[in-house]
Amino acid sequence: MSPHPATLDCVPAPVITATSLVKKYKDFAAVDGLDFEVAPGESFGLLGPNGAGKSTTMRMVGAVSTRTSGTLSILGLDPDQHGPEIRSRLGVVPQQDNLDTELRARDNLIVYGRYFGLPRKQVEKRADELLAFAQLEDRAKAKVDDLSGGMKRRLTIARALINDPRILLLDEPTTGLDPQARHILWDRLFRLKEQGTTLVLTTHYMDEAEQLCDRLIVVDKGKIMAEGSPAELIRKHSSREVLEVRFGSDRNAVVAEQLHGSGERIEVLPDRILVYSDNGEAELERITSAGLQPMTSLVRRSSLEDVFLRLTGRSLIE
Repeated sequence: MSPHPATLDCVPAPVITATSLVKKYKDFAAVDGLDFEVAPGESFGLLGPNGAGKSTTMRMVGAVSTRTSGTLSILGLDPDQHGPEIRSRLGVVPQQDNLDTELRARDNLIVYGRYFGLPRKQVEKRADELLAFAQLEDRAKAKVDDLSGGMKRRLTIARALINDPRILLLDEPTTGLDPQARHILWDRLFRLKEQGTTLVLTTHYMDEAEQLCDRLIVVDKGKIMAEGSPAELIRKHSSREVLEVRFGSDRNAVVAEQLHGSGERIEVLPDRILVYSDNGEAELERITSAGLQPMTSLVRRSSLEDVFLRLTGRSLIE
């Protein structure tokens, strides 16, 4: 009898695969040759400035916009050929809330659930579960217009979950929210990920990407500038720490010449100078020992903003 073949580790197939993905509007390439994969249960981010091609990519993944060229597979299906089937298995949170203001909060979930052909009793039970998940049980009968911005955003996410989707697409999920509302929303998304839901989100907030994403691509002008986990990107494209010093907007450029050779590299911004180093305190000591006295100084860990400055020379927030 022949021996059994070696058992291979089973790697689950990606739920999203894009290869050379292009979307053009006449001669303008909004998406210009993207290649990426998303694993089941992963939290995957598209990070970039406004106009980078993030929302266009999301519309193609959501099977509501056809691609110009390249290949795209969502849950093993081509969205250009199987749009309705794919959309029935997705949850979508658009950039702008589009709740029905004529309906109360709970009814928004129930009516939306009926679009998927779900039995009313099942939809009602699911609606109550999702209101609890979104911390909106006490607002079930509230009119949409009476909800705060954060409540509306959580209700929009609850609505997107009514069909128990395999993938949840979130386009700029926390834009316009105050810090408290953002953190509450982040907590809800963490819980979804713990339950095994695949999250795909776009954002131009770098702290949000660091908080929420297992892996991300940095996109600019429709192209991928970098790919990896937040920690990997920081290790590859930045230093461990960053020293921020301010000498006044009229002196920063002049002082920067005197700081040549400090740290691994220097970035001169209009309002401050960034010194990239593995030891920011030591760099600050060297600067002050040379007789240069900054108006303010700060040593912090490197962030995705520093990665973006390294790649593009400008801030993500525009």
